[in-house]
Amino acid sequence: MPYRYPASRRLVASLMTGALVFGATPTARAGSATGAATEWTQLANNAQLIDLLKSSGIQVDNQITQISQLAEQIQNQLRIYENMIQNTARLPDHIWGQVENDLNRLRNVVDQGQSISFSMGNAGDVLQQRFKSYADLEANLPNAKSFSSSYQSWSDTNRDTIASTLKAASLTADQFDSEEGTMNSLRGMSETADGQMKALQVGHQIAAQQVAQIQKLRGLVSQQMTMMGTWLQSEQTDKDLAQKRREEFFRSIAPPASGGEKMKIEW
Repeated sequence: MPYRYPASRRLVASLMTGALVFGATPTARAGSATGAATEWTQLANNAQLIDLLKSSGIQVDNQITQISQLAEQIQNQLRIYENMIQNTARLPDHIWGQVENDLNRLRNVVDQGQSISFSMGNAGDVLQQRFKSYADLEANLPNAKSFSSSYQSWSDTNRDTIASTLKAASLTADQFDSEEGTMNSLRGMSETADGQMKALQVGHQIAAQQVAQIQKLRGLVSQQMTMMGTWLQSEQTDKDLAQKRREEFFRSIAPPASGGEKMKIEW
C-alpha cells in the first residue's frame, strides 16, 4: 500500500503549487523573448552534445577496428610460429635399411673357393699366377704332370667364379623383399610428412636407399665382368698352350729310320 502524506502537508503543497502557477503566468508572458532565447541555446547545446556523442562513437569504432586488426596480427604471428615449429620438426626415427650388411654378404659370397672376386685388390695378379701368358709358356712349357695340376686350377677357378657370381645374383634377389619393405615404410613416411624438415629427411633417406641399390648393382656388374675376364683369360691361356705345343711339334726332328724297306709305289 503506497505511503500517504498527512493532511496538513498536503494542504501546504497545494497552496504552494497554486501560487507558483498564478505568479509565473505574467512573468512568462512578459519575458517571451528571453524564454525563446533560452530554448535556442538549449537546442544548440543539445546539438553539440549529439555531435560529441557521434565523435565519441566514431572513436570507439576506430578503436574496436584497431583492436580487431591487432588480434588478427597476433593470430597470424601464432600461425607463423606454428608453421616454423612444424617445419623444423624432425622424424621420430630413421630408416636406412641393411645396406652395409647386404654389401658385406655380397663380398663374402663372391669370395669363396678358387673364385676370382671383384673385391680382390690383387685380382689381376691372381689371374696372371693361375693363367700363364704365352711368354711364360714359351719359357716353361708344362709337362704331363704340371699340365694336369694347372688344368685343375683353371677348372676350379672358372667353376668357382661362375658359382659365386650366380650366388651373388641369387642373394640380391633374396633381398628384394626386405628392400621393398624399406621402401614401403619410406613411402608411408613421405605421405604423412607434415613439415618441410620431415619431408627433406624422408627424401634424404630415399636418396640413400637409391645409392645403396646402385652400390649393389655395381657389385653385381663388377662380379660379372670379373667372371667374364676370368673365363676369357682361361680361354686365352688354353689357346696359347695349344699354339705352343703345335710349334714344338713342327719344330721337332723326326728320328732316323732303323731298317726296313723304303716305301714305294707299286703297280
